[in-house]
Amino acid sequence: MRLRALLETDALGLRLLGGDDELDRTVRGVMTTDLRDPSRYLSGGELVLTGLAWRRSADDSEPFVRILASAGVVGLAAGEAELGDVPDDLVLACERHRLPLFAVNESVAFATITEHVVRQVSGERAGDLAAVVDRHRRLMTSGPAGGGPEVVLDLLGSDLDLRAWVLSPTGRRIAGAGEPLTPGAGAELAAEHLAATRTGRRGPHRATVGGTTYSLFPIRNTGRGAAPASRDVRETVLSDWLLAVEADASDWPAARLDLLQGVTQLIAVERDRRDAARTVRRRLAQEVLELVQTGAPPAEIAARLRVAAPVLLPGLGTAPHWQVVVARVDWAEEGGSPVEAGPAAQSLLEEILVDPAAPGAETADRIAVAHTGEEAVALVPLPAVPAPAAEPDEEHAGEGQAGGPDHAREDTGLHADALLAAVRGPLSAGLADDGRLTLGVSAAVHSAEGLRGALEEARHARRVAAARPGRVCAAGHHELASHVLLLPFVPDDVRRAFTARLLDPLRDYDRRHRAELIPTLEAFLDCDGSWTRCAGRLHLHVNTLRYRVGRIEQLTGRDLSRLEDKLDFFLALRMS
Repeated sequence: MRLRALLETDALGLRLLGGDDELDRTVRGVMTTDLRDPSRYLSGGELVLTGLAWRRSADDSEPFVRILASAGVVGLAAGEAELGDVPDDLVLACERHRLPLFAVNESVAFATITEHVVRQVSGERAGDLAAVVDRHRRLMTSGPAGGGPEVVLDLLGSDLDLRAWVLSPTGRRIAGAGEPLTPGAGAELAAEHLAATRTGRRGPHRATVGGTTYSLFPIRNTGRGAAPASRDVRETVLSDWLLAVEADASDWPAARLDLLQGVTQLIAVERDRRDAARTVRRRLAQEVLELVQTGAPPAEIAARLRVAAPVLLPGLGTAPHWQVVVARVDWAEEGGSPVEAGPAAQSLLEEILVDPAAPGAETADRIAVAHTGEEAVALVPLPAVPAPAAEPDEEHAGEGQAGGPDHAREDTGLHADALLAAVRGPLSAGLADDGRLTLGVSAAVHSAEGLRGALEEARHARRVAAARPGRVCAAGHHELASHVLLLPFVPDDVRRAFTARLLDPLRDYDRRHRAELIPTLEAFLDCDGSWTRCAGRLHLHVNTLRYRVGRIEQLTGRDLSRLEDKLDFFLALRMS
């Protein structure tokens, strides 16, 4: 249908504000958004409906319209319910970019316009498949009462006999129809999808898991055959949802592929709506983070926490404990422009902090994540935990606490290793060979005074994680009391010289003689210098072990009976 036809339908309540010479443009779809940058969900040819919630000042109109025009949007319809008359700055921006602009009367719901456009566009397509798309879209645009992605997937099953699931980038089930995926299948499918996306292959991607073939569709509002997005794929690869269909789509006709692409666009709109609902929580986290970082008085921080608690833990009668989690995604820069990693780390941290076994998108609704620069910071509320009972024995006083009286018990709350255990595989595939995710977790604190220390604790723990090998690494507050806290801050040239002086003679000897001196040294230190335990672990005679240790001491000039030399070897192995 053409834009001109929209003005001829009185029930739509549209009034043209500009662009009368562009009304012969063809409308291929419709999208409702209040995101400041909805480009990831646009494929071109859409009529965009907006309530103007993205506009905070007159300066916001120009970049918003520029993004729409660059994405090939054919027209913009702005609702009058929020601000009254459409602002002049938006009218002028649309004129500059030759984008037709309509005003939507406040008495007309966006769902009415959506249904009309979809009905007209669907009517121009042949066959029953278009009718299914229309049916799906009407259900999605009816709001939460329509059932969201679950209803769309139910209709795929009933109308096309297709089993499908919406998965997060870590493989967690967002929505699904019928039987759940087998344990671990979601993570494997997500890993396959992320790996294929990083290679630049267009979806759908074919994957076989547990003897079953699936087709994996990226959930973005990009129609089939649309030009590739101009942004770096690394900015979104770790945050996009995917649609897994239990079928091999490689031999599907174009009409069926069009249908599935349409379904992914519908789900993308639902993702857009749910992301917008996180705005309040993200803003709360940002405000608290700014107060903590600028050294605001604890009373002011506490007041803001009291505002955040009911939003994040509705129905909770007492102030919760809080933990801070810091995450950072780093990409290797090999020419080109640097990747903006802060928003991606924010979305990823929101996903990581959800229990992998918890289905649905709303499970992240009690997590507040902000981002500053390249770093994402999560403020995680915990139900109040009882203070640990005092030990009668002075020797054990304070056990079970972390960092003093302001901390809750260590066995409560989040643990660094557990956070990444279920998601390490898929995320490693998405990070490929040029990305790293590092994460640090603080102890739980119960006051505003402790929050600043918790933030620094989480940041220090993340630096410890960054010093470790691997694509996905985490460290917790409990590790900050050991030597590993010092290692990330040793200059690289000092680390290299120290480890080379101690370990290179052993490595060179191992290469020439296959003597396994390095593994022997590691086992000897791990057994605290016990000859018997070490020999048993290595399945060696004690005399053979003594010969190897003697050779280590001869090559390095060190004495493994001395504590100082043992410690030097231990640190060299940890830094190598």
